Amino acid sequence: MTTSGDPTGNSIGKRKAEPINATETLEKVVAILEDRKAEDIVTFDVKGRSSLADAIVVASCTSSPHLKAVASLIVREMKKAGETSVRMSGDPESAWIVVDLFDVFVHLFLPEAREYYDLETLWRKKA
Repeated sequence: MTTSGDPTGNSIGKRKAEPINATETLEKVVAILEDRKAEDIVTFDVKGRSSLADAIVVASCTSSPHLKAVASLIVREMKKAGETSVRMSGDPESAWIVVDLFDVFVHLFLPEAREYYDLETLWRKKA
């Protein structure tokens, strides 16, 4: 079966994906992090400064098992909430896990790695 396009660019006969709401995603992620006792949660609005995301979250976890559990929960809960573009990179042994939620990147660190990579300095707005 072939489909033809309409003037708006949508394919007729195919379901159009809903746009990802970065604000809602960010709120859900922060709530999960707070509930699971992640520490020093910082968010950055990078819309217009990055073509990769609208927001970045940086948080610390207290141990490798905590790091893995928090990252896994974010992935599970966001998929359950209907997010279709969820990916996780890294592992607890590396002390840094990134959860890619398309418009929101979540960086989870062990404290030493967070201090070493210092993403806050990179993303903090210049005055």
